[in-house]
Amino acid sequence: MKKLLILGGGTAGTIMANKLASALDSEWQITIVDKDETHYYQPGFLFIPFGIYSREDVVKPKRKYFPSGAEFVFADVEVIEAEKNQVKLTNGRILDYDYLIIATGTDIHPEEIEGMAGESWRERIFDFYTVDGSVALQKFLKDWKGGRLVINIAEMPIKCPVAPLEFAFLADWWFTQRGIRNKVEIDYVTPLPGAFTKPIASKSLGSLLKKKNINVIPEFAIGRVNADKQKIVSWDEKEVSYDVLVSVPTNMGDALIERSGMGDELNFVPTDKETLRSKYYENIFVIGDATDLPSSKAGSVAHFQADILFENILHQIKGKSLTSRFDGHANCFIETGFNKGLLVDFNYETEPLPGKFPLPGVGPFSLLEESRINHWGKLAFRWVYWNLLIRGVYMPIPSHMTMMGKRPYEEREETFISNTF
Repeated sequence: MKKLLILGGGTAGTIMANKLASALDSEWQITIVDKDETHYYQPGFLFIPFGIYSREDVVKPKRKYFPSGAEFVFADVEVIEAEKNQVKLTNGRILDYDYLIIATGTDIHPEEIEGMAGESWRERIFDFYTVDGSVALQKFLKDWKGGRLVINIAEMPIKCPVAPLEFAFLADWWFTQRGIRNKVEIDYVTPLPGAFTKPIASKSLGSLLKKKNINVIPEFAIGRVNADKQKIVSWDEKEVSYDVLVSVPTNMGDALIERSGMGDELNFVPTDKETLRSKYYENIFVIGDATDLPSSKAGSVAHFQADILFENILHQIKGKSLTSRFDGHANCFIETGFNKGLLVDFNYETEPLPGKFPLPGVGPFSLLEESRINHWGKLAFRWVYWNLLIRGVYMPIPSHMTMMGKRPYEEREETFISNTF
Protein backbone atom coordinates (compact mmCIF):
# COMPACT_ATOMS: atom_id res chain seq x y z
CA MET A 1 0.00 0.00 0.00
CA LYS A 2 1.36 3.41 -1.00
CA LYS A 3 0.80 6.24 1.43
CA LEU A 4 -0.07 9.89 0.91
CA LEU A 5 -0.01 11.90 4.12
CA ILE A 6 -1.59 15.36 4.44
CA LEU A 7 -0.76 17.49 7.47
CA GLY A 8 -3.57 19.99 8.00
CA GLY A 9 -7.29 19.65 7.38
CA GLY A 10 -8.11 23.29 6.70
CA THR A 11 -8.92 24.82 3.32
CA ALA A 12 -5.83 23.70 1.39
CA GLY A 13 -5.52 20.25 2.98
CA THR A 14 -9.19 19.43 2.51
CA ILE A 15 -9.19 20.50 -1.14
CA MET A 16 -6.14 18.34 -1.86
CA ALA A 17 -7.57 15.32 -0.03
CA ASN A 18 -10.76 15.48 -2.09
CA LYS A 19 -9.06 16.07 -5.43
CA LEU A 20 -6.51 13.29 -4.95
CA ALA A 21 -9.05 10.82 -3.55
CA SER A 22 -10.91 11.02 -6.85
CA ALA A 23 -7.74 10.40 -8.89
CA LEU A 24 -5.69 7.82 -6.99
CA ASP A 25 -6.52 4.12 -7.20
CA SER A 26 -7.05 1.60 -4.39
CA GLU A 27 -3.30 1.08 -4.00
CA TRP A 28 -3.12 4.43 -2.22
CA GLN A 29 -4.03 5.23 1.36
CA ILE A 30 -4.74 8.90 2.07
CA THR A 31 -4.30 9.99 5.67
CA ILE A 32 -5.19 13.47 6.97
CA VAL A 33 -3.79 14.66 10.29
CA ASP A 34 -5.18 17.66 12.15
CA LYS A 35 -5.25 18.77 15.79
CA ASP A 36 -8.68 20.38 15.56
CA GLU A 37 -11.95 18.70 14.54
CA THR A 38 -13.63 22.01 13.64
CA HIS A 39 -13.40 23.56 10.19
CA TYR A 40 -13.56 27.36 10.19
CA TYR A 41 -14.78 29.52 7.34
CA GLN A 42 -12.14 32.13 8.01
CA PRO A 43 -13.39 34.82 5.57
CA GLY A 44 -16.48 34.97 7.77
CA PHE A 45 -14.53 36.12 10.83
CA LEU A 46 -14.52 39.63 9.33
CA PHE A 47 -18.30 39.90 9.54
CA ILE A 48 -18.77 38.73 13.15
CA PRO A 49 -17.73 41.99 14.88
CA PHE A 50 -20.45 43.83 12.95
CA GLY A 51 -23.21 41.31 13.66
CA ILE A 52 -23.49 40.12 10.06
CA TYR A 53 -22.41 36.57 10.91
CA SER A 54 -22.36 34.65 14.16
CA ARG A 55 -19.99 31.95 15.38
CA GLU A 56 -22.45 29.31 14.15
CA ASP A 57 -22.24 30.68 10.60
CA VAL A 58 -18.51 29.97 10.27
CA VAL A 59 -17.95 26.56 11.88
CA LYS A 60 -18.65 23.00 10.72
CA PRO A 61 -17.15 19.57 11.52
CA LYS A 62 -14.10 18.70 9.43
CA ARG A 63 -15.17 15.08 9.08
CA LYS A 64 -18.10 16.16 6.94
CA TYR A 65 -15.76 17.40 4.20
CA PHE A 66 -13.07 14.72 4.09
CA PRO A 67 -13.35 12.09 1.33
CA SER A 68 -14.75 8.68 2.13
CA GLY A 69 -12.04 6.04 2.36
CA ALA A 70 -9.46 8.44 3.76
CA GLU A 71 -8.12 7.95 7.29
CA PHE A 72 -8.64 10.83 9.69
CA VAL A 73 -6.19 11.24 12.55
CA PHE A 74 -7.04 14.04 14.97
CA ALA A 75 -3.84 14.55 16.90
CA ASP A 76 -0.92 16.90 17.41
CA VAL A 77 2.20 16.29 15.37
CA GLU A 78 5.44 16.26 17.32
CA VAL A 79 7.87 16.29 14.40
CA ILE A 80 8.32 15.61 10.71
CA GLU A 81 11.30 13.30 10.21
CA ALA A 82 11.78 14.00 6.52
CA GLU A 83 14.94 11.92 6.16
CA LYS A 84 12.99 8.88 7.37
CA ASN A 85 9.79 9.67 5.42
CA GLN A 86 7.75 9.62 8.59
CA VAL A 87 5.79 11.84 10.95
CA LYS A 88 5.74 11.33 14.70
CA LEU A 89 2.59 12.27 16.62
CA THR A 90 2.58 13.45 20.22
CA ASN A 91 0.68 10.30 21.22
CA GLY A 92 3.66 8.22 20.07
CA ARG A 93 2.17 6.98 16.82
CA ILE A 94 4.43 7.08 13.77
CA LEU A 95 3.00 7.60 10.30
CA ASP A 96 5.07 6.60 7.27
CA TYR A 97 4.54 8.22 3.89
CA ASP A 98 5.59 8.00 0.28
CA TYR A 99 4.46 11.58 -0.34
CA LEU A 100 3.76 14.30 2.16
CA ILE A 101 1.67 17.45 1.70
CA ILE A 102 2.21 20.16 4.30
CA ALA A 103 -0.91 22.30 4.68
CA THR A 104 -0.47 23.42 8.28
CA GLY A 105 -1.45 27.05 7.67
CA THR A 106 -0.58 30.10 9.72
CA ASP A 107 -1.89 31.70 12.88
CA ILE A 108 -1.60 34.96 14.82
CA HIS A 109 0.97 35.39 17.58
CA PRO A 110 0.25 38.49 19.70
CA GLU A 111 2.89 37.34 22.19
CA GLU A 112 5.53 38.24 19.60
CA ILE A 113 4.77 41.93 20.24
CA GLU A 114 5.86 43.28 23.60
CA GLY A 115 2.89 44.29 25.75
CA MET A 116 0.15 43.06 23.42
CA ALA A 117 -0.89 39.76 24.96
CA GLY A 118 -1.39 41.08 28.48
CA GLU A 119 -4.43 41.99 30.57
CA SER A 120 -5.80 44.27 27.85
CA TRP A 121 -5.93 41.45 25.30
CA ARG A 122 -9.57 41.13 24.23
CA GLU A 123 -10.47 43.92 26.66
CA ARG A 124 -9.13 46.93 24.75
CA ILE A 125 -6.93 45.09 22.26
CA PHE A 126 -8.61 42.70 19.84
CA ASP A 127 -8.03 40.55 16.79
CA PHE A 128 -10.53 39.38 14.20
CA TYR A 129 -8.38 36.61 12.70
CA THR A 130 -9.76 34.05 15.15
CA VAL A 131 -13.37 33.21 15.88
CA ASP A 132 -12.90 33.92 19.59
CA GLY A 133 -11.31 37.28 18.82
CA SER A 134 -14.12 38.26 16.46
CA VAL A 135 -16.81 37.31 18.96
CA ALA A 136 -15.07 39.26 21.75
CA LEU A 137 -14.76 42.30 19.48
CA GLN A 138 -18.45 42.08 18.55
CA LYS A 139 -19.42 42.19 22.22
CA PHE A 140 -17.15 45.19 22.82
CA LEU A 141 -18.25 47.25 19.81
CA LYS A 142 -21.94 46.69 20.51
CA ASP A 143 -21.82 49.07 23.49
CA TRP A 144 -18.86 51.28 22.51
CA LYS A 145 -19.78 54.96 22.41
CA GLY A 146 -16.88 56.16 20.26
CA GLY A 147 -13.29 57.32 20.39
CA ARG A 148 -10.14 56.47 18.45
CA LEU A 149 -10.20 53.10 16.69
CA VAL A 150 -6.76 52.03 15.52
CA ILE A 151 -6.36 49.17 13.07
CA ASN A 152 -2.75 48.01 13.05
CA ILE A 153 -0.91 45.45 10.93
CA ALA A 154 2.16 44.31 12.84
CA GLU A 155 4.20 42.96 9.96
CA MET A 156 3.90 41.14 6.67
CA PRO A 157 3.06 38.53 5.52
CA ILE A 158 -0.45 38.04 6.90
CA LYS A 159 -3.42 35.89 6.03
CA CYS A 160 -5.75 37.64 3.59
CA PRO A 161 -3.90 40.95 3.12
CA VAL A 162 -7.13 42.75 2.19
CA ALA A 163 -8.94 41.82 5.42
CA PRO A 164 -7.64 44.77 7.51
CA LEU A 165 -8.81 47.14 4.78
CA GLU A 166 -12.21 45.46 4.76
CA PHE A 167 -12.43 45.86 8.52
CA ALA A 168 -11.75 49.60 8.17
CA PHE A 169 -14.40 49.99 5.46
CA LEU A 170 -16.99 48.00 7.41
CA ALA A 171 -16.24 49.97 10.57
CA ASP A 172 -16.92 53.20 8.68
CA TRP A 173 -20.24 51.77 7.46
CA TRP A 174 -21.23 50.28 10.82
CA PHE A 175 -20.57 53.40 12.87
CA THR A 176 -22.44 55.43 10.24
CA GLN A 177 -25.43 53.10 10.54
CA ARG A 178 -25.35 53.52 14.33
CA GLY A 179 -25.25 57.30 13.99
CA ILE A 180 -21.90 57.72 15.79
CA ARG A 181 -19.44 57.96 12.88
CA ASN A 182 -18.73 61.58 13.82
CA LYS A 183 -17.65 60.33 17.24
CA VAL A 184 -15.20 57.75 15.90
CA GLU A 185 -11.74 58.44 14.49
CA ILE A 186 -10.43 55.53 12.42
CA ASP A 187 -6.67 55.16 11.88
CA TYR A 188 -5.22 52.54 9.58
CA VAL A 189 -1.64 51.93 10.74
CA THR A 190 0.50 49.78 8.47
CA PRO A 191 4.16 48.86 7.98
CA LEU A 192 3.65 49.24 4.23
CA PRO A 193 4.28 52.52 2.37
CA GLY A 194 0.59 52.63 1.47
CA ALA A 195 -2.73 50.88 1.82
CA PHE A 196 -1.80 47.64 0.02
CA THR A 197 1.12 45.52 -1.15
CA LYS A 198 0.68 46.36 -4.87
CA PRO A 199 1.40 50.02 -5.77
CA ILE A 200 -1.48 50.60 -8.22
CA ALA A 201 -4.08 49.02 -5.96
CA SER A 202 -2.50 50.78 -2.99
CA LYS A 203 -3.04 54.15 -4.63
CA SER A 204 -6.68 53.42 -5.42
CA LEU A 205 -7.43 51.87 -2.06
CA GLY A 206 -5.73 54.82 -0.37
CA SER A 207 -8.06 57.16 -2.26
CA LEU A 208 -11.06 55.19 -1.04
CA LEU A 209 -9.83 55.28 2.56
CA LYS A 210 -9.39 59.05 2.30
CA LYS A 211 -12.87 59.40 0.83
CA LYS A 212 -14.27 57.57 3.85
CA ASN A 213 -12.28 59.76 6.28
CA ILE A 214 -10.02 56.90 7.37
CA ASN A 215 -6.53 58.14 8.19
CA VAL A 216 -3.62 56.07 6.85
CA ILE A 217 -0.41 56.03 8.88
CA PRO A 218 2.17 54.25 6.68
CA GLU A 219 5.59 52.76 7.40
CA PHE A 220 4.81 52.15 11.07
CA ALA A 221 6.75 49.12 12.31
CA ILE A 222 5.27 48.34 15.70
CA GLY A 223 7.81 47.56 18.41
CA ARG A 224 5.63 47.39 21.49
CA VAL A 225 2.25 48.18 23.03
CA ASN A 226 1.97 50.43 26.07
CA ALA A 227 -1.37 49.12 27.29
CA ASP A 228 -1.45 51.33 30.38
CA LYS A 229 -1.22 54.50 28.29
CA GLN A 230 -3.14 52.94 25.37
CA LYS A 231 -0.43 53.58 22.80
CA ILE A 232 1.37 51.56 20.17
CA VAL A 233 5.03 52.47 19.73
CA SER A 234 7.15 51.83 16.65
CA TRP A 235 10.77 50.71 16.66
CA ASP A 236 11.78 54.30 15.87
CA GLU A 237 9.67 55.58 18.81
CA LYS A 238 6.71 56.99 16.89
CA GLU A 239 3.51 56.70 18.92
CA VAL A 240 -0.15 56.25 18.03
CA SER A 241 -2.76 56.50 20.77
CA TYR A 242 -5.91 54.39 20.76
CA ASP A 243 -9.12 53.89 22.67
CA VAL A 244 -9.55 50.47 21.08
CA LEU A 245 -6.85 48.65 19.14
CA VAL A 246 -7.75 46.12 16.45
CA SER A 247 -4.53 44.30 15.71
CA VAL A 248 -3.35 41.95 13.02
CA PRO A 249 -0.47 40.50 15.06
CA THR A 250 2.56 38.69 13.69
CA ASN A 251 1.51 35.72 11.55
CA MET A 252 3.59 32.57 11.87
CA GLY A 253 3.48 29.04 10.54
CA ASP A 254 2.90 26.05 12.79
CA ALA A 255 5.49 25.46 15.54
CA LEU A 256 5.74 21.92 14.16
CA ILE A 257 7.74 23.35 11.26
CA GLU A 258 10.29 24.86 13.65
CA ARG A 259 10.55 21.63 15.65
CA SER A 260 11.20 19.78 12.40
CA GLY A 261 13.91 22.21 11.28
CA MET A 262 12.07 22.82 8.01
CA GLY A 263 11.09 26.50 8.11
CA ASP A 264 12.29 30.09 7.99
CA GLU A 265 12.25 32.51 10.93
CA LEU A 266 8.43 32.69 10.76
CA ASN A 267 8.02 28.91 10.41
CA PHE A 268 7.03 29.05 6.75
CA VAL A 269 8.31 26.20 4.58
CA PRO A 270 10.75 27.06 1.75
CA THR A 271 8.78 26.12 -1.35
CA ASP A 272 9.39 26.30 -5.08
CA LYS A 273 7.10 29.15 -6.09
CA GLU A 274 6.02 27.45 -9.33
CA THR A 275 5.92 23.70 -8.69
CA LEU A 276 4.94 23.92 -4.98
CA ARG A 277 7.46 21.23 -4.10
CA SER A 278 9.69 21.64 -1.06
CA LYS A 279 13.03 23.17 -1.98
CA TYR A 280 14.81 20.44 -0.06
CA TYR A 281 12.76 17.22 -0.28
CA GLU A 282 11.52 15.77 -3.56
CA ASN A 283 8.59 13.87 -2.04
CA ILE A 284 7.28 16.76 0.08
CA PHE A 285 4.89 19.39 -1.28
CA VAL A 286 3.60 22.51 0.44
CA ILE A 287 0.38 24.43 -0.12
CA GLY A 288 -1.57 27.39 1.18
CA ASP A 289 -0.51 29.56 4.09
CA ALA A 290 2.26 27.14 5.13
CA THR A 291 4.46 28.18 2.18
CA ASP A 292 7.01 30.98 2.08
CA LEU A 293 5.82 32.06 -1.39
CA PRO A 294 5.59 35.75 -2.32
CA SER A 295 1.87 35.28 -3.08
CA SER A 296 -1.09 36.22 -0.93
CA LYS A 297 -2.06 33.91 1.90
CA ALA A 298 -5.73 33.60 0.99
CA GLY A 299 -8.35 30.96 0.25
CA SER A 300 -8.46 31.73 -3.46
CA VAL A 301 -4.70 31.25 -3.67
CA ALA A 302 -4.98 27.84 -1.98
CA HIS A 303 -7.66 26.96 -4.53
CA PHE A 304 -5.48 27.92 -7.49
CA GLN A 305 -2.43 26.25 -5.96
CA ALA A 306 -4.45 23.06 -5.47
CA ASP A 307 -5.08 22.75 -9.21
CA ILE A 308 -1.36 23.06 -9.88
CA LEU A 309 -0.29 20.76 -7.05
CA PHE A 310 -2.82 18.13 -8.08
CA GLU A 311 -1.25 17.87 -11.53
CA ASN A 312 2.32 17.93 -10.24
CA ILE A 313 1.78 15.19 -7.65
CA LEU A 314 0.22 12.94 -10.27
CA HIS A 315 3.14 13.69 -12.59
CA GLN A 316 5.66 12.85 -9.88
CA ILE A 317 3.91 9.60 -9.01
CA LYS A 318 4.16 8.62 -12.67
CA GLY A 319 7.81 9.61 -12.81
CA LYS A 320 7.19 12.60 -15.08
CA SER A 321 8.54 16.13 -14.88
CA LEU A 322 6.60 18.70 -12.89
CA THR A 323 5.29 20.77 -15.78
CA SER A 324 2.41 22.60 -14.09
CA ARG A 325 3.37 26.07 -12.87
CA PHE A 326 1.74 28.30 -10.27
CA ASP A 327 1.86 31.98 -11.30
CA GLY A 328 0.89 33.52 -7.95
CA HIS A 329 -2.73 34.02 -8.97
CA ALA A 330 -4.94 35.68 -6.33
CA ASN A 331 -8.56 36.71 -6.71
CA CYS A 332 -10.17 38.54 -3.78
CA PHE A 333 -13.42 40.37 -3.10
CA ILE A 334 -12.94 43.41 -0.90
CA GLU A 335 -15.98 44.46 1.12
CA THR A 336 -16.16 48.27 1.17
CA GLY A 337 -19.33 48.85 3.19
CA PHE A 338 -22.77 50.19 2.33
CA ASN A 339 -23.57 46.97 0.42
CA LYS A 340 -20.73 47.48 -2.01
CA GLY A 341 -17.45 45.75 -2.72
CA LEU A 342 -14.70 45.52 -5.27
CA LEU A 343 -12.65 42.71 -6.76
CA VAL A 344 -8.92 42.39 -7.36
CA ASP A 345 -7.27 39.82 -9.61
CA PHE A 346 -3.46 39.62 -9.83
CA ASN A 347 -0.42 37.35 -9.74
CA TYR A 348 3.33 37.43 -9.15
CA GLU A 349 4.02 39.70 -12.12
CA THR A 350 0.78 41.58 -12.81
CA GLU A 351 -0.82 44.10 -10.49
CA PRO A 352 -4.59 44.39 -10.02
CA LEU A 353 -6.07 46.09 -13.07
CA PRO A 354 -9.51 47.57 -13.80
CA GLY A 355 -12.01 45.80 -16.03
CA LYS A 356 -14.65 43.07 -15.83
CA PHE A 357 -14.48 39.53 -14.44
CA PRO A 358 -14.79 36.77 -15.51
CA LEU A 359 -16.28 37.77 -18.90
CA PRO A 360 -14.82 40.74 -20.84
CA GLY A 361 -17.26 43.62 -21.01
CA VAL A 362 -19.93 41.61 -19.19
CA GLY A 363 -18.56 40.69 -15.79
CA PRO A 364 -20.77 40.55 -13.83
CA PHE A 365 -18.03 41.58 -11.38
CA SER A 366 -16.11 44.85 -11.63
CA LEU A 367 -12.36 44.83 -11.11
CA LEU A 368 -10.88 47.56 -8.93
CA GLU A 369 -14.23 49.38 -8.82
CA GLU A 370 -17.02 49.37 -6.27
CA SER A 371 -20.34 47.71 -7.12
CA ARG A 372 -23.25 46.07 -5.36
CA ILE A 373 -22.76 42.86 -7.32
CA ASN A 374 -19.25 42.55 -5.91
CA HIS A 375 -20.75 42.78 -2.42
CA TRP A 376 -23.22 40.01 -3.16
CA GLY A 377 -20.43 37.97 -4.71
CA LYS A 378 -18.50 38.27 -1.45
CA LEU A 379 -21.47 37.04 0.58
CA ALA A 380 -22.29 34.25 -1.89
CA PHE A 381 -18.77 32.89 -1.58
CA ARG A 382 -19.65 31.30 1.76
CA TRP A 383 -22.03 28.91 -0.04
CA VAL A 384 -19.43 28.30 -2.76
CA TYR A 385 -16.81 27.55 -0.11
CA TRP A 386 -18.79 24.92 1.79
CA ASN A 387 -20.43 23.26 -1.20
CA LEU A 388 -17.85 23.46 -3.97
CA LEU A 389 -14.40 24.76 -3.12
CA ILE A 390 -13.28 22.58 -0.21
CA ARG A 391 -15.01 19.56 -1.73
CA GLY A 392 -12.57 19.81 -4.65
CA VAL A 393 -15.38 20.37 -7.17
CA TYR A 394 -14.30 21.80 -10.51
CA MET A 395 -14.88 25.55 -10.70
CA PRO A 396 -14.67 27.41 -14.04
CA ILE A 397 -12.11 29.95 -12.87
CA PRO A 398 -8.65 29.54 -14.43
CA SER A 399 -5.83 28.73 -12.03
CA HIS A 400 -3.58 31.02 -14.04
CA MET A 401 -4.43 34.69 -14.22
CA THR A 402 -5.80 35.78 -17.55
CA MET A 403 -5.77 39.27 -19.06
CA MET A 404 -9.26 38.80 -20.50
CA GLY A 405 -11.54 41.66 -19.50
CA LYS A 406 -8.75 43.77 -18.06
CA ARG A 407 -7.65 47.15 -19.32
CA PRO A 408 -4.53 49.23 -18.64
CA TYR A 409 -4.71 51.29 -15.48
CA GLU A 410 -3.96 54.51 -17.37
CA GLU A 411 -7.35 54.32 -19.11
CA ARG A 412 -9.29 54.95 -15.90
CA GLU A 413 -9.60 57.72 -13.37
CA GLU A 414 -7.37 57.52 -10.31
CA THR A 415 -10.32 57.31 -7.94
CA PHE A 416 -12.84 54.53 -7.45
CA ILE A 417 -15.93 54.60 -9.67
CA SER A 418 -18.94 53.84 -7.49
CA ASN A 419 -21.54 51.87 -9.45
CA THR A 420 -25.16 51.48 -8.41
CA PHE A 421 -26.14 48.17 -10.02
